[in-house]
Amino acid sequence: MKSLTVEAAPAPAPDTPFVDAAGKTHTLAEFKGKAVVLNLWATWCAPCVQEMPTLAKLAQATAGQPVVILPVSVDTDDDKANAQKFIARAAPLPFYSDTKFALAYAFKPPASGMPTTFLIDASGNLRARISGGADWSGPDAAKVVEALEHGA
Repeated sequence: MKSLTVEAAPAPAPDTPFVDAAGKTHTLAEFKGKAVVLNLWATWCAPCVQEMPTLAKLAQATAGQPVVILPVSVDTDDDKANAQKFIARAAPLPFYSDTKFALAYAFKPPASGMPTTFLIDASGNLRARISGGADWSGPDAAKVVEALEHGA
């Protein structure tokens, strides 16, 4: 959590579409009312691959709470099936995809590399971000998510 950057002025998260494993389109607006840990990742990104099991542990730890762990793959269409197989081994994480990389560029400033995690409060405002891999399974991450749940 040492690379956590808190937004000086929280602003609404973008409404850029992404798709689930079935191809259904979603936007971040659907998750209003819950804190969102949005992780942009790819199978070609070694830190992303290392980070994913810790996000799965966070998802398990926050089950039943008003928190959504939202991994969105930025793998290309050619690698999408590979990404789906990878995330299937990181239960209980769902599969979402943005093969056009649009969500990464919709944030201001845009994601500077992979992985990038955006922390969005229940009102849909971007509160903080982490560029690079992080350990989401420890007590520091739990404190960050708890603060996010409470709008801090």
